Amino acid sequence: MLDQAFEALKTYQWGVDPKAIKPIQDAVVATHGDSAARGKLESRLAAVLNTDVPRAAKDTVCRALKTIGTSGSVPALAKLLHDEQLSHMARHALQTIDAPEAAKALVAAIDKAPKKIKIGIISSLGARGNDVPVAPLAKALSDKDAEISTAGALALGALGSADAVKALGSAKVNDTNRIAVCDAMLQCAESMLAHGKKSEAKVIYTKVLKSGPTKTAKIAADLGITASS
Repeated sequence: MLDQAFEALKTYQWGVDPKAIKPIQDAVVATHGDSAARGKLESRLAAVLNTDVPRAAKDTVCRALKTIGTSGSVPALAKLLHDEQLSHMARHALQTIDAPEAAKALVAAIDKAPKKIKIGIISSLGARGNDVPVAPLAKALSDKDAEISTAGALALGALGSADAVKALGSAKVNDTNRIAVCDAMLQCAESMLAHGKKSEAKVIYTKVLKSGPTKTAKIAADLGITASS
């Protein structure tokens, strides 16, 4: 049945009965805990991305690789990052793959990506967490485009690390990114507070209290100072 499902992928389109490819989804579940079987399934799925199957089929494969993907899937997924139709699912798969190669692939795709895709990639990097270097996000933060700068700020806030705080603190703040930088600083402080780093969190909250661009931000900072005291 699995062979038939992979055969069905060759012509699979939206609106076609998904029962034909359901054995692939079943195999994703069935191979849990069986690294050998899951590795074979992953390789077979990644190979599909290098063919000319329809978009719906590749979308389905990306969804499966989001669950079972490893470093072995990264090259095939990375090739889709600049594809206007498939970038979204490819980056979401790379966002969840627990391998440094996935983070590197996302970083490598930033510079040449169209604006909309670039913002999505930056967001995915922020969602990945600790294995993401701060430098490319700091670069995005300094971008002249307000939306890219905002995406960079929010991604740094999602990282919540000391290096992210440093990048946010040294950012050139202007009217287009001021609120985003402030929100990111608060997010970093909240992350540190949640991890028991009260003194570090208090320093950030104090900075926001002094320079926060909105009344809401100042209130949040004041409450944060109380919580971290």
